[in-house]
Amino acid sequence: MSNIGCIIPQINIYYCQKCNVPVLVDESQLRKRCPDCNGEINYVGTDARVVYPQERLLLECAIGKPLEYMDRSVWNLKGNKYLVDGKILNISVKQLTSKNPDEIRQCIREYKHRNSYEFFRENIEKFIQVNKYRLNLITDEACSYIRNICSDYTLDSMFVSFSGGKDSSVVSDLVIKALGTTDILHIFGDTTLELGSTYDYVKKFKQQNANILLRNVRNKEKDFIELTKNSFGPPSRVMRWCCTIFKTGPISRKIDALFKNKREVLTFYGIRRSESVVRSKYERDYESPKITKQRVVGPIIDWKDIDVWLYILANNVLINEAYEWGYTRVGCWCCPNNSSWSEFMSKIYEPERYKEWREVLIDFATKIGKPDPEDYIEEGGWKARQGGNGLDVSRTKLNSQNCTTEQNAKIYELTRPIEDELYELFKPLGVIDKDSGRRFINEVLIIDNKTRQPIISIQGNIGSNKLKIVTLSNNNPTLLEKRIECQITKYQACMECLACESICKFDAIKIRNNKYYIDEKKCTHCLECVSHFTNGCYVKKVLYTKKQEV
Repeated sequence: MSNIGCIIPQINIYYCQKCNVPVLVDESQLRKRCPDCNGEINYVGTDARVVYPQERLLLECAIGKPLEYMDRSVWNLKGNKYLVDGKILNISVKQLTSKNPDEIRQCIREYKHRNSYEFFRENIEKFIQVNKYRLNLITDEACSYIRNICSDYTLDSMFVSFSGGKDSSVVSDLVIKALGTTDILHIFGDTTLELGSTYDYVKKFKQQNANILLRNVRNKEKDFIELTKNSFGPPSRVMRWCCTIFKTGPISRKIDALFKNKREVLTFYGIRRSESVVRSKYERDYESPKITKQRVVGPIIDWKDIDVWLYILANNVLINEAYEWGYTRVGCWCCPNNSSWSEFMSKIYEPERYKEWREVLIDFATKIGKPDPEDYIEEGGWKARQGGNGLDVSRTKLNSQNCTTEQNAKIYELTRPIEDELYELFKPLGVIDKDSGRRFINEVLIIDNKTRQPIISIQGNIGSNKLKIVTLSNNNPTLLEKRIECQITKYQACMECLACESICKFDAIKIRNNKYYIDEKKCTHCLECVSHFTNGCYVKKVLYTKKQEV
């Protein structure tokens, strides 16, 4: 891993009353003056973002003053505070989100044709002019970093992860600028939960960038609402199972298909440390823990929001229209990590989908026995839930007992009948030998890959739910038993979540048509697929409860 080139100075936001725009100031500078007019500047915050006329109108409708600030410089500071001509507006997010979304939607419709962009454009031009030094600094540093990191890679072993958000749009523009070519693959992971504006944006991006190969990737076999209702419950901040099933898994499959002979693929992400506490600890360059073939790099990892907006505005980068409406984050519209502001925006711009999702949440809360489902939803209780409490977790439980007639043997009562697929799950532990075992008990042996000696005996008839496992010669029988139970859990619980496919960097695992297959010619017996998730299976991890027997 490397942080090479990560040298941009950190900034705070000041305001120049004369120029009437934010000024991005390196705090190490002793002389804090406006670089354009040399006038005095005042500290206003640690970060900021642009407020487009559409969002400004929403704000005005919410406070009952349509078009009040049309000829004023309006920005949004970190903490969602509005700044008007350098003065903080005395209204909180809580006050805004308590407003009636139907009334605000009607007000926007009524005044949008009178909503002028003229002052906004002039103000943005001044903002760019005042902060041109910062713009050149961050642009040059990011491009230099990209060229450096790409020196050991060819174009056919890298791609841009394209989400439809502003950060990945900026990274796309920087990569093309730095490498001097549009001949770099872009992959859009369509979670099926994107805002409507995101699909419009991707379509426009393709039209305006016909030379860029942009591949859409989605899980066509699963339905988010159906899984929420019948399998996992809604995703939470603790366990966002939707990311694995609808994003990581499908993208991993596409990477395997497009980069078949590549052991490592360079991926450009728009991640930034200032986005969250978790991301503040990210390296600029690291091996992906989710898709093991990926080497992830973040050219703009130390950019603040205001840096991103400065680059977008100065370079006329095409962006998702949702940002102009007032969304601060463009991702899945129903994500548990969404802020109250994002939820409020969805009530205004995605009302039908929001109502449908709210009904799903209320049904779930009722199903798991919450005394007041509506309060549970309104207070965000669903976002903090953990595990499978209140859900059917039977498929993730192992029912077993020690065999009384044979040492180191266990008998399992499976929740699904034995099929040939069961033996596939044992391939990482050794070589499958169906010929040397005792046929009258339908015995299959697992042969140690190094010693060539039998280490596991699997006994059970096809179609039966009773399975007997005997651990034979092994230096650590306890560890071997744990690995066996990880694989049995997978067999019972598998829902084609694609997590196993994602973590195998040798492309040995494939899950198709409800069948789990491991290519023994590609499998190196590294056991990553066995040990990567707690108890061996991502579904088990998602549905785990404290009462559940491990």
